Amino acid sequence: MGVATAVPALAVHKNETLLFFTLLELATIVAAARVAAAVARRVGQSPVVGEIVVGILLGPSLLGWAAPQAFNFIFRSAPPEPLQTLSGLALVLLMFQIGLEFDFSHLAARSNRAVALRVGAACLVLPFGLGLALGYYAAPTLSPQANRLDSALFIATAFSITALPVLGRIMLDLQITRTQLAVIAISAAALNDVVGWLLLALVTALSLATFDGAHYGLRILLLAGYILLCVVWLRPLLKKIVRRSDLTDGRISSALMSFLLSTIFISAMVTYEVGIFAVFGAFMMGVILFDEPQLVRAWQGRVGDFVTVFFLPLYFTYTGLRTSVQGLETAQLWGWCALTIALATLGKFGSAYIAARRSLDHTSATILGFMMNTRGLMELVVINVGLDLGVISQQMFTILVLMALVSTVITTPALRFYLPRAGIALPARR
Repeated sequence: MGVATAVPALAVHKNETLLFFTLLELATIVAAARVAAAVARRVGQSPVVGEIVVGILLGPSLLGWAAPQAFNFIFRSAPPEPLQTLSGLALVLLMFQIGLEFDFSHLAARSNRAVALRVGAACLVLPFGLGLALGYYAAPTLSPQANRLDSALFIATAFSITALPVLGRIMLDLQITRTQLAVIAISAAALNDVVGWLLLALVTALSLATFDGAHYGLRILLLAGYILLCVVWLRPLLKKIVRRSDLTDGRISSALMSFLLSTIFISAMVTYEVGIFAVFGAFMMGVILFDEPQLVRAWQGRVGDFVTVFFLPLYFTYTGLRTSVQGLETAQLWGWCALTIALATLGKFGSAYIAARRSLDHTSATILGFMMNTRGLMELVVINVGLDLGVISQQMFTILVLMALVSTVITTPALRFYLPRAGIALPARR
C-alpha cells in the first residue's frame, strides 16, 4: 500500500519540478527579452534584434561559458520539450498575425505581382549560385570533414533564405505593413521561403542519400493543391463565418476565437504533413483574412499584445539559446567571415535591387534590397540542420551565424533612412 501511494506522489513531484523549471526558463526569457528590446529601441534597432542577441547571450555562447552552473540550473534542469513546443506555437501565432496585418490588395495590380515574383525568383537564383560556389571552394578549408558538394548545397540554401518572421516583425514595428513596398517584400519573401524550405528538404535528403524524386514531386503538388483549396474554398467560408460574428467595439467572441485558433493550428498541421514547415499554413490563414478590418482590429486588441509580449520573445530568444557561437581564432577565418557576409549581402541585396529596378525607382528598389537581405533566425534553422548532419563545421556555422546577425542588424537603420525618402512615414521613435 505504501509503495502504491508513493508512486503517484513521485509523479506529482516530478510534474511540479518540471513546471517549476519551465516557469523559471519562461520568466528569465521574457524578462531578458523585454530589457533587450528596450535597449534595441534606444539604439534605433527593432526589438527583434535585441531578442535574437539576448537569446545568444543567454545560451552557451556567453552565460554557458561565463557561468556554466547558472546556465545549467536555469536551462538544463528540465527537458527541452516544453520550451521547444511553446517556441513552435509562438512562431505559428506570429505568422498568422503577420499574414493578417498586410494589405495584400496591392497585389491586385499586375505590376506589383510581377515585381514580387521577379524579386522572389532573383533572390533565390543568384544567392544560391554564390553560396554554392563559396561553399564548394571553402569546404576543404572550413569543413574538411564533410562531403564537399553536401556542404556547398547547405551553404547555398542558407544564402537563399529570407527570414519571413523577422522581416514581418520589423515591418510591424515600423508600422508599414499596409504599404505597397511592404506587401511586395513580404510576398516575395514568402515565395522565397517556400522554395527555400523545399530546397532544405531536398539537400537534406541528398546528404542522407534518401532522395525520392516521386515523393518530392508529390510534396510540391500537394502544396499547390492546398494553396488552391485555401483561396477557392476556404477563404469564402472563413469570411462568411467572420462576417456573421459580432466584432463591434473590437471584441471577438469566444466561439470565433476558438474557431480561428483551431483553423490556424489545423492549417499548420496540413503544411507540416505536406512537407513544408507548419508556419506557412498559419501564414496562409492570415493572408486569406487580411481584408477583414474588424477582425484585424479585434485580433490586435485581444490577442496581439499577448503574442508580442510573451510568445514572440520566447521564439526569438529560445532560438538564440540553441545557437553556440565559438570564436574565430585566426585572421584567415575572419577573412572567410568577411567574404561570406559580403557575398551573401551582394547576392540578396543585389538581386532584389536589379529585379525591382525594372519597375521601381532607385529608392524603392534599395528598400526592397534591404528587406530581402534580412536573414535572421530562418537561416539559423538551416545551418543548425547542417551542423547536426555534419555537413558544415563549427567554424562555418559561426561564420553563418554572424552573417545572419549582420544582415538583420542593418535592416532597421537602413529602412529608417530610406523609407521617408520614398514618402513612407514612420512612427516617432520612443
